[in-house]
Amino acid sequence: MSEPLIIADNIERMISADEIALRVATLAEEIIQKLPHDLMIVSLLRGSFMFTADLIRAMHIAGGGSVRPQIDFMTMASYVGTESSGNIEVVRDLKEDVEGRDVLIVDDILESGRTLAFAKNILNERKARSVTIAVLLEKPNKRKVDNINADFVGFTIPDKFVVGYGLDYANYYRELPFIGVVTIN
Repeated sequence: MSEPLIIADNIERMISADEIALRVATLAEEIIQKLPHDLMIVSLLRGSFMFTADLIRAMHIAGGGSVRPQIDFMTMASYVGTESSGNIEVVRDLKEDVEGRDVLIVDDILESGRTLAFAKNILNERKARSVTIAVLLEKPNKRKVDNINADFVGFTIPDKFVVGYGLDYANYYRELPFIGVVTIN
């Protein structure tokens, strides 16, 4: 996959498409070695859609076809512009029952931890057997919730506003095949 040589003036490339692909493949191997192959994967939309799709394909390949997760989606909202409001609402809930299931939450980024803590609490209340978390990106210095950590992390990044590979600014830039830092004027 080739990346565009010229991109918008306000986006500086941080992580290339090739680096993402390599790390997603490695994460898939780590996940299938540590978790059951009949996982329920809960993808937190919208930012994680590319990561989730690539991750489950990589898990299938790494597992030689033995990994057969069930996949469902939740949409939660907490952002206003570039900042989290701190208030989380479920915009789209799961269709599948998680009771007695081993669940892997897949999200694009772990910053404050509020959304992931909220999602994990919901799944625990619904009696999931276990709940683990995989994130593409982590900003450890932004954490507002002490008791939430990702079990699988793609990249640890500095506190910069990033877009691409599913992450957005005002619903733009999700299509970029890389992660870039956007400067908002």
